[in-house]
Amino acid sequence: MSPSAAESPDPSLSDFLTAHKLARPGETAQWTPLAGGVSSDLWRVDLPGRSLCVKRALARLRVAADWEAPVSRNAYEWAWMRFASLHRPDSVPALLAHDPEAGLFAMAYLPADRYPIWKSQLLAGDVEVATAAAVGEVLGALHAASAGDKALAAEFATDNNFHALRIEPYLLATAAAHPGLADILRSLADRTAGTRLALVHGDVSPKNILVGPSGPVLLDAECAWYGDPAFDLAFCINHLLLKSLVVPGRRAELLRSAHALAEQYLRQVAWEPRSALETRTASLLPALLLARVDGKSPVEYLTDDRHRLFVRTVASALLRAPAATVAGVLDAWVTASEGPTGTGTGAGIGTRTDSGRPA
Repeated sequence: MSPSAAESPDPSLSDFLTAHKLARPGETAQWTPLAGGVSSDLWRVDLPGRSLCVKRALARLRVAADWEAPVSRNAYEWAWMRFASLHRPDSVPALLAHDPEAGLFAMAYLPADRYPIWKSQLLAGDVEVATAAAVGEVLGALHAASAGDKALAAEFATDNNFHALRIEPYLLATAAAHPGLADILRSLADRTAGTRLALVHGDVSPKNILVGPSGPVLLDAECAWYGDPAFDLAFCINHLLLKSLVVPGRRAELLRSAHALAEQYLRQVAWEPRSALETRTASLLPALLLARVDGKSPVEYLTDDRHRLFVRTVASALLRAPAATVAGVLDAWVTASEGPTGTGTGAGIGTRTDSGRPA
């Protein structure tokens, strides 16, 4: 979207601000569209002496494939952020107002100079392992706070939303694109859909994480669902692996970041055996890797055919012979990149410690 400021793009948006006393009637407001991703409109609203952010869900997502989703997800995002603010108030923006019927809400605007987007940092080569570890800690703490909560399970019984936003476009669409792996991918889809242990964010991606002065700030919880916490862990590690293919000279740090995120997360796990959660994560991770190449929402930065082939090759092998741990997935990734048919991405990530992990 263009970053240029203008008057409200929709009179109902201005009405929303005045109805919730976020703006006075007749007060000048400048609306600047922001990069809201594929699923929502997002604006920075500048009022005299203050700024805020307004988000509205889209009925049809901005992707090449036909992908529709209910706008009711906006209400669940608001509810997830409200939950998170009770347990980790520094890890979400301050909430201001919500209109569930219109599918929009307002929250604090966090300026980019103090809250850079983690994805932008990573793609620019600014890779701090401590940031990934902090993301793992926050995510694990929020899952732990929600585990076994029957009230939350009832509030976030959003199976239809999660199917439309995650199960179908990622796992089932990828199964349709890979008939030889279809049974495996459908089985993972069924297992994920049927596991209900904690409150899942559903889109823990570096593009939805700000690196704030007090730690990571999580955004865009439109996929919130009471289900399998392994999905969130696998979803985020997936992005670190994919970026290790395209960020020059920072592959070692990205692999260490993936390890650190998993390790800090797993330290929070007390609601089930850690090995059980890690096994589900390790088997789901290659499915999500493949989905970001051949599902409905391929990552935009993986433009080299060699990289896409590498992802397909490694992910397919791991789907057929799953690793038991996240470290096992990462080791397979490194080994494949160093092999004779690898992409040449092994430079700098092949040195291993005695534990079998990248140094």
